[in-house]
Amino acid sequence: MQDAYSHALVAAGGFSDDERAAVYRAIETRRDVRDQFLPDPVPEQVLQRLLAAAHAAPSVGFMQPWNFIIVRDDGVREAAWQAFSRANEEAAAMFPEEKQEAYRNLKLEGIRKAPVSICVTCDPDRAGPVVLGRTHNLRTDAYSTVCAIQNLWLAARAEGVGLGWVSIFREEDIRLLLGIPERVEIVAWLCLGYVEQLYREPELAVKGWRQRLPLEELVYRDRWGDR
Repeated sequence: MQDAYSHALVAAGGFSDDERAAVYRAIETRRDVRDQFLPDPVPEQVLQRLLAAAHAAPSVGFMQPWNFIIVRDDGVREAAWQAFSRANEEAAAMFPEEKQEAYRNLKLEGIRKAPVSICVTCDPDRAGPVVLGRTHNLRTDAYSTVCAIQNLWLAARAEGVGLGWVSIFREEDIRLLLGIPERVEIVAWLCLGYVEQLYREPELAVKGWRQRLPLEELVYRDRWGDR
């Protein structure tokens, strides 16, 4: 059995034990950074490596629907923070009254602190009206864009760069701010920068907001609900 496993690793270009451990370490220690950013700039060569990792992501029908808007301008970032702040107050009011104060104490964005932001978009028309693999699920372009974001996130972890995904804003505010066409979907506003340390567990778990669900409760065999 071990020989068959070893042969499969070679045939598929498998990683060494150390390389494989590094991949799993990046996955397991990736965190959504909120408020821990340092002011140190992210070097251009590092940023380009992160973007190249994102661009290497899989995409349905090889449509590559993503674009990346790099935002360093202080005025643009301040306007984005204002858009977030307005939406964040609306979001707070949606929670039960006893949870609103706890919600406001969460640091849900780092737009002002992170030295660089990236707005990631999805162009549904890039590969034309009929795309292999998208014929019966039109959301696969957005799913592909999220794969690019995950690639970028794991590469950032390997580079020692923190990343936070901001999703609390009205899309029209960001669209107007960055001049994004109506037909293009805004998928994420990402904040990037170096950090002194990362949480050992996800921040919402550390602060008692939510805990990671046991994997065994989420895995079924052959049919929904069969464990």
